[in-house]
Amino acid sequence: MTIDFSRDKPIYSQLVDRICGDILKGKLVLGDRLPSVREYAVETGVNVNTVQRVYKELEAMNITETKRGQGTFITTDEERIALLREEMKTQLADHFLTSIEALGFSKEEMLVVLQNKS
Repeated sequence: MTIDFSRDKPIYSQLVDRICGDILKGKLVLGDRLPSVREYAVETGVNVNTVQRVYKELEAMNITETKRGQGTFITTDEERIALLREEMKTQLADHFLTSIEALGFSKEEMLVVLQNKS
């Protein structure tokens, strides 16, 4: 299964977001082992070097840890995952606000629309 990637963001960054999203949605749970670099490269249809960068980024973010000879695992630190959730919420909100302002909408207008969607 290959993924359609956006042209406006680096592929490795999109994959980092995808894995983080899978963690937040519960598709990946604390302590889960990620596929090997080669397996994930085949699964996503990207270069092995790209997946290595993805795993390196996740480890730098303290989202994963690599155990020599065993693989890469999702952290078991619940506080780190809670912080990730807050970081991603803020990032999404910032992106949304930038987008609506670029189109000339006010925050108040959009709040009305969002409240009507509930």
